[in-house]
Amino acid sequence: MSKKTTVLVVDDDVRLLRFVRANLESVGYKVLLAEDAESAMGTVEKEMPDLIILDIMLPGIAGFELARRIREFSAVPILMLTAKSEESDVVTGLRVGADDYMTKPFGVQELMARVEAILRRSGSSESPSVVGQDGVKVGDLSIDFLRRRVTVGDTEVELTLTEYKLLSELASNAGKVMLHGELLSKVWGPEYRNEWEYLRAYIRRLRRKLEKDPAHPRYILSRPGFGYVLARPPSGA
Repeated sequence: MSKKTTVLVVDDDVRLLRFVRANLESVGYKVLLAEDAESAMGTVEKEMPDLIILDIMLPGIAGFELARRIREFSAVPILMLTAKSEESDVVTGLRVGADDYMTKPFGVQELMARVEAILRRSGSSESPSVVGQDGVKVGDLSIDFLRRRVTVGDTEVELTLTEYKLLSELASNAGKVMLHGELLSKVWGPEYRNEWEYLRAYIRRLRRKLEKDPAHPRYILSRPGFGYVLARPPSGA
C-alpha cells in the first residue's frame, strides 16, 4: 500500500483545523494538527510531513518565526495562512521560507488548488531539461544537474526545492533572458504567471545565498521590465 501524503496544519483556530482536515482527508491525505509552534515543531521532527499549512498568527512563537526555524533543518513546502492581504505579510512569509500563501477566509476549491500545486512542484524529481549539458559553471558558481548540487567555490549551498528549481531554470538557459512570466510558469505553474512578488522574493533569497554582495550581483542579473538572466558561462567552461 502506497504511503499517504501527509499534511500538517498549524493554527489556533479549532474550527479552521476541522474544516481543513475534513476536506483534505476526503480526498485521501493524511492530516496532522497542531495548535501552537511548540507542538508543530515536535510533529515536524517526528512525522516529517510532505506539506505544512501554517497560520502566521499563533500564540507564543509566531508563524513567521516557526517557518524560519523549520527552514533551518527541513525543505518541506510551507503554505502560509494569513488574515491579512498586505504585501508586507506576503513578502515576509516568502523571505522566511514559505512556498506560497493563502488569505483567510478561503474556500474548498482554493485550498485544494493551492495544496495540489505545491505538492506537484515539490514532488517532481525532474530537473529542467538540459540538452547535452550535465551542469553549468559561472565563475565560482557551479550547478550540477545530475547530483542536484550547487556550490560556490568549495562550499556547498543548501537550497530549498523551489530555490533549486528556479536556479536550475536560469542555469539551463544561461546567457538568455528568462521573462518573469516564463519563470513563474515553469517553476510555480501557469496559474502563478502574474505573481511577480513570488519571483522577486526568491531571486533575493538566491542572491543572499550565492552572491558575495547581493546588492551588486555577479551571477543572477536583472533585466528591468523583462526578467532575469544567469550570466553566460565563459566559452570552453
